[in-house]
Amino acid sequence: MKKGQIYEGFIEEVDFPNKALVITEEEGADGEKRKVSTIVKDGIAGQKVSFSVNKVRKDKCQGRIQEVLEKSPLETEEPACPQFGMCGGCSYQTLPYKEQLKLKKAQVLKLIDSVYRPSSEGERYIYDGILPAPEVLRYRNKMEFSFGDEVKDGPLTLGLHKKGSFHDILDAGCCKIVHKDFTDVLSCVRDYCREEGISYYKKNTHQGVLRHLLVRRAAYTGELLVALVVSSQQILDWGPLAERLKGLSLEGDLCGFLLITNDSLGDVVQSDKTEILYGRDYIMEEVLGLRFKISPFSFFQTNTKGAEVLYQRAREYVLGSFAETGALKNQVVFDLYCGTGTISQIIAPVAKKVIGVEIVAEAVEAAKENARANGLENCEFIAGDVLKVIDDIPDKPDFIILDPPRDGIHPKALRKIIDYGVENIVYISCKPTSLVRDLEVFQECGYELVRLSNVDVFPGTVHTECVVGIQRKHI
Repeated sequence: MKKGQIYEGFIEEVDFPNKALVITEEEGADGEKRKVSTIVKDGIAGQKVSFSVNKVRKDKCQGRIQEVLEKSPLETEEPACPQFGMCGGCSYQTLPYKEQLKLKKAQVLKLIDSVYRPSSEGERYIYDGILPAPEVLRYRNKMEFSFGDEVKDGPLTLGLHKKGSFHDILDAGCCKIVHKDFTDVLSCVRDYCREEGISYYKKNTHQGVLRHLLVRRAAYTGELLVALVVSSQQILDWGPLAERLKGLSLEGDLCGFLLITNDSLGDVVQSDKTEILYGRDYIMEEVLGLRFKISPFSFFQTNTKGAEVLYQRAREYVLGSFAETGALKNQVVFDLYCGTGTISQIIAPVAKKVIGVEIVAEAVEAAKENARANGLENCEFIAGDVLKVIDDIPDKPDFIILDPPRDGIHPKALRKIIDYGVENIVYISCKPTSLVRDLEVFQECGYELVRLSNVDVFPGTVHTECVVGIQRKHI
C-alpha cells in the first residue's frame, strides 16, 4: 500500500469506539496475493468502502473512508437526520436499535476479556447484559453548538462540526437527538445573528464575536437554560434577542438566558464573565425522586432518563456487595469524581456517610446545595483533585464508587485508591478503553472483576457506559 492512494475493501469488524478493520488484497513482488489490514474510522461491518491511506505500517495501515460504496446488510434503517453521514455526532442511525446494542455489547466484552484474569481456572465474571436507553431519539439534555460557516465565506451557521473538519460547521436545526425546544432556540438565535450581521469568531485569526450557544433542558421539569458565548471584541445589546427567545412557543419553560464572555484562544466553552440577561443561571432536574440544581458548567449525565438506568444499576451493584458483609448503613462511602453528587445522594439514604470529591468547584457547590434541598445530612462534598485531596480526608472508606472522566483515573491516584484496601469497588466508565487500562492495575494489585453491565446512554452513537463490580481477592 502507498500513502495517499485510494483503495477499496470490505469492513470486517469494528472495535470500540469506531475503529473499523478493512481487508484488501495486494499482490506482492513475488506475484503472490496477500491480505492487508487497514484501520479506518466510522464504518460498519459489512460495508464496502473506498478509503485513502494516511499511514503505512508493516502490520496495519491507517486510512480514512472516502465513500461508502455498498451498505452493510445490517443497515436496514433510514437515518432519522438529514445531516447523517456529514455530522460527526451519530454513526449508527442506519442500524436497527437491537443491532446497535449487539455491537456495543460485543465491543465491550472483547475489551474486557482481553485483560480479564480470573483468580482460578474456569472462573468467570457475571455479565448482566446491556441495558437499553429509554429513548432512542430526543434524549440529550445538553448541547454546545458552534458558530461558523459550512463553506468558506458562506452564510452564518450554528450547529456542529462537520465530520473530520476543524472549521466547517453544519447547521443543526434538524438534530434528532435533542428535543425540538433545542432546535427552536438554535434557529431563533441563528436567524437573529444573521439579521444583525454579527460576525462569528474565526479560530485562525481570533477575530469575531459569536463563539458558541450552550443549551440545557431538564427532561422531567422541562426547564431550559440558554447561554450565548461571545468574545469581548464588540459590545452589543442582546436585549432584543432575549425578547425573541422569551416569545418562542416552547414545550418547556425558558428559565434563564445568559451572556458568557470567553476570550480564550482555544475552541472551548468556558466563562471569563457571566451575565444574566433574563431569569436565573440554573435549571432544576429530577433523578430517581431527587431534585438537582444544574448550572451552565455543572457535570450532569447528558441523557437524564438513561442516567436513571445507569444509576439504578450502579446502586444495585453497591447494595449487592453487602449481601454477606453487613448493612451499608454502617459504612462510609467515597464517591470519587462525583460531579454534582448525583450518585452520592442516591446512595446516601442507605449509607452511614458519603464523601464526594470533585475537581470542579462549581459542581461541588451545586452538590452541597442539592444535598441540603433533598434533606440529606450525611453527605460531605470536597472540591479538589482526587490525587491530592484524598490524602487529607480523615475518614477512611469502607466502599468506593468511581465515576472518572473519559481518560480514566490518574495512575498515582489509582494507586492511592487501591491502598485503602476496601473490599468492594463500583467503577462507572464512559470509555471502556480507559476502564480496561485501570482494570489491569486493579488485577495486578489483588482485585478481580466480579460483575459487568453496559448501559446504552448514547443511542445512535459509538459510545456506551459500563458499570463494573470489583472485589478484593481472598486467597
